[in-house]
Amino acid sequence: MKTARLHSVESCATPDDLENLSLPAWIYSDPEFFELEKRSIFRQAWQVVCHLSDIPRAGDFHTFDMFGESVVVVRTEEGGVRAFHNVCRHRAARLVDGPKGHCGKRITCPYHAWTYGLDGRLLALPQRDGYKDFDNSRHGLAGLDHEVFLGFVFVRFAPGLPSVKEMAAPYLAEIEPYRFEDLKPLGRVTLRTRQVNWKNVADNFSDGLHINVAHPGLTRLFGKGYGIEARPFIDKMWGTLRDTESSNWSERAYQKFLPAVAHLPPERQRLWTYFKLWPNIAFDIYPDQVDFMQFVPVSATETLIREIAYVHEDPRREMRAARYLNWRINRRVSAEDKALIDRVQAGMGSSSYSSGPLGEGEVCLRSFAKRMRGLIPESQLPQAPPRGWSHG
Repeated sequence: MKTARLHSVESCATPDDLENLSLPAWIYSDPEFFELEKRSIFRQAWQVVCHLSDIPRAGDFHTFDMFGESVVVVRTEEGGVRAFHNVCRHRAARLVDGPKGHCGKRITCPYHAWTYGLDGRLLALPQRDGYKDFDNSRHGLAGLDHEVFLGFVFVRFAPGLPSVKEMAAPYLAEIEPYRFEDLKPLGRVTLRTRQVNWKNVADNFSDGLHINVAHPGLTRLFGKGYGIEARPFIDKMWGTLRDTESSNWSERAYQKFLPAVAHLPPERQRLWTYFKLWPNIAFDIYPDQVDFMQFVPVSATETLIREIAYVHEDPRREMRAARYLNWRINRRVSAEDKALIDRVQAGMGSSSYSSGPLGEGEVCLRSFAKRMRGLIPESQLPQAPPRGWSHG
């Protein structure tokens, strides 16, 4: 029963104690906790499917898969966007295949040829007379909530969170100069598997203390001047490129070749800013490009990192060089982060560890832990409850 769950939580540390502790290790590998996260966190969470520039023509579509759900976002004939479950209403066949494509003016099921308009209406089906009292209007595609925010198309499976715009509101004024609406994809979406819990990826992204310890390249670029701050639904991290030349040739060349960007104010010409939107979406914003990253949970100990870069059209050779060098620099950062989260995930399996102390400056980790504990009270427990605890 729910009261039993709450009783077990009441016996743990006080709220003041918890505020100074990281989340307990057991919730980074417990399958039962993971199933509860799927229901309590991710059903209501906004997920990015694509950018409007990924679906420029009527009939262009992008898909997104998560927890056995498949979503398709399609550009309509009127120029708008619709989001649907990628499932035929007849016998549940998947309608479109692949991460992206073009379906023309209709979406036709490859199983029995039920045909839908780009607005989701059921238009035609074979042998319609064989269905008694059939009403086409009751069998259109199942839609999802969607929101277009600064050109990016977000979807969610259930209501609960504020709009994306409300969640990002504290930093809208900072983001707007980058003209997200005008971005174009650079390359394609890539998928990388990590054998860690999604929260370890999220924690690492918003951890400011490890930058000067584990990322020598970023330290050469930023010095000690790396900042972090947290708002209720969004974290911000940032660093400004130093004038001192790096000893590494990729970093030194990036410092040299990065050109001025006309639409950015002076204070953002050499600024790298990172935003993490609750719970699992990140935007790395550079003067030369915007990298999008999504840490999609697969299981309690596996996460799929989904990412792509977006840019403004710029034919300058210096800009092409800067983007290549950016990729080289951040490829190394990514490898360093993989080693770190692998190390932490392994350590969380030790019987010697439950939670660690959080310093006053670890504001993003404190904010994340507070929200987790509020949504799932068992996050307050130092050890996992007996098996079956979530079914009460």
